[in-house]
Amino acid sequence: MTLQIQARLRYGDNFELSVDQVLPLCGVTALFGRSGCGKTTLLRIIAGLERVGDARVQFGEHPWQQGRLFVPLHRRRIGLVFQEPSLLAHLSVRDNLVYGYRRTPAAQRRLHLPEVAAMLGIEALLDRRIDQLSGGERQRISLGRALLISPQLLLLDEPMAALDTQTKRDIMPFLSRMAAESGVPMIMVSHAPDEVARLADRVAFMQAGQIPRVESLHEALARPQSPLFDDAGAASILEGIPGEPEADGVRPFGPPLARLWIPDTQTVGAGQPIRLRVLARDVSLSLDDPHRISIQNHLPVTIERIDPPHQHRIVVACRTNDGQLLLAEVTSRAVSQLGLRPGLSLYALIKSVALLD
Repeated sequence: MTLQIQARLRYGDNFELSVDQVLPLCGVTALFGRSGCGKTTLLRIIAGLERVGDARVQFGEHPWQQGRLFVPLHRRRIGLVFQEPSLLAHLSVRDNLVYGYRRTPAAQRRLHLPEVAAMLGIEALLDRRIDQLSGGERQRISLGRALLISPQLLLLDEPMAALDTQTKRDIMPFLSRMAAESGVPMIMVSHAPDEVARLADRVAFMQAGQIPRVESLHEALARPQSPLFDDAGAASILEGIPGEPEADGVRPFGPPLARLWIPDTQTVGAGQPIRLRVLARDVSLSLDDPHRISIQNHLPVTIERIDPPHQHRIVVACRTNDGQLLLAEVTSRAVSQLGLRPGLSLYALIKSVALLD
């Protein structure tokens, strides 16, 4: 199923939105770009909050806007979550959560309070008042309320922008779990690369009111000079399932032929899929598998691509034995001395990995 959007909108002489795009309706699609590029305006058009003449919005086989046809928000069955949670202060957490659920026809209810509360870790909050909640707890209640209308589509407008850094870290695992377990397609507005890397399956890059490119997260990260790279430079996202913790405080990650060892953390259970972020500058390449070395993570890889030099540094794109892309940043001299070339099999030495939480 897909979401088709065609819209043109001009604000004064400085901004014009011009979008003609088809987005897949599965997993999480991130609308990524700088502030003011039109992300929220596009989200409001999809939701039906912004009515634009001559626009066309079609959800699967169902037109939401076309010509004189305009389906209002409540009939589109869209869940909305904004930066600031708009909860009803006079109701308890439980009553806030089921406010829309009670107004959803029984035949359309696919998600129910017990499973959503467990998904978002809010079981202990159900009988509290709204003024007794922290910012992160309020945003989790907003997410739960949006899910409990059993929406066809969930739209998230920078849901963590108003939270401090620690609260973002606290809420991210719940948001990730919701994305994985709810089965509801999501479109998420963000200008934060770490949020996109943690949550998105694909990225729609927005720039000056247009979407020049839509690609999978891995394709987006494989591009040299990707907009998703921050000051830390090129990075890879590795997906896998951790095993049980070992006695020395580490745990296995991924299949035996592409095994990594990662620090044990209480926030991740064995068997729960996770993402790791590996900075290209933290990956070295070796023609041999070194044994007398403190770096514990050595992966056999095959070079897939060698990018042009940038400030005497070169990004080498390698493929692991389980098919994932791993980027290494080396010097031009290293490429020459080691004879690096596409198709060459060698070892990637990973100095550190970061759990995306």
